[in-house]
Amino acid sequence: MSWSPILDHSIPTGDAVDAIETVIVPRARDLGGFEVRRALPSAKRQMVGPFIFFDQIGPVEFLTGQGIDIRPHPHIGLATVTYLLRGRLHHRDSLGSNQWIEPGAVNWMSAGHGITHSERTDGPVRDTGQELAGVQTWVALPKDAEDGGASFTHVGAAELPFLDAEGKKVRLVLGNAWGERAPLAMPSELFYADAELAPGAWLPLPEEHEDRGIYILSGSVTSGRDSYEAGRMLVFRPGDRVAVQAGPAGARLVVLGGATLEGPRFIWWNFVASSRERIEAAKEAWRAGDWMHGRFRLPPDDDREFIPAPDR
Repeated sequence: MSWSPILDHSIPTGDAVDAIETVIVPRARDLGGFEVRRALPSAKRQMVGPFIFFDQIGPVEFLTGQGIDIRPHPHIGLATVTYLLRGRLHHRDSLGSNQWIEPGAVNWMSAGHGITHSERTDGPVRDTGQELAGVQTWVALPKDAEDGGASFTHVGAAELPFLDAEGKKVRLVLGNAWGERAPLAMPSELFYADAELAPGAWLPLPEEHEDRGIYILSGSVTSGRDSYEAGRMLVFRPGDRVAVQAGPAGARLVVLGGATLEGPRFIWWNFVASSRERIEAAKEAWRAGDWMHGRFRLPPDDDREFIPAPDR
């Protein structure tokens, strides 16, 4: 598919614009055997559009017999987006979904009122070892979807819009941008894309969205007068016409944003909600451990263990 649109020469570039509102330096977190870099939520920003959580996973090399075991755990009030650059992960959830997550595909799990899932590198992947790299994000649900039913949808890479021209290769993973729309219906206006830029290539940011940010996975970009290296999230001022330029080694970016929600969200452990009362009710339900009749079930293919709720 040809690139649309071509960079409009009326968009300010170089020294003509400095549209960055916030620069976020992610925090390193050890999840037991592998490290993630967490950009959201941060002290500077809770959300970019509806995106309330952003972890860069790896890259990490697992030797034969090693892997990830994220045991079953619950979510409410959010949708998870697992997007891999390299490697494979095995997703199982309380709806009965059993899906291998692979590079370039989108995996959207909407928790609504409550869901439980696990992510592991098991079976033949653990037997042979692998390199794993990717991004895990959460989308906070609007108030009218917080108490809705849970769902899981997997869309292969070949089904997603792919733009390739002018030194840019962009896969639109979710939402609408650059004149294209990804196939999954979203609960609010948002966009999420994986962009690879050749050295010196320009990427205009979508103008139709209120909140916009980029996360630099590799390489570097220039915005305004400054250059930014990998491992930085840049959040741009609403309303400005902005483009970023890849550095001398090119760049790999996650580009995301959308409309802001009706208000801030409360976050506790794996729960996101518009009220403290919703968080407290979910805490009680998970701690009760009534997997047969309670609010939460365990994945039917992975129900021998689970992550207990934190004490705090």
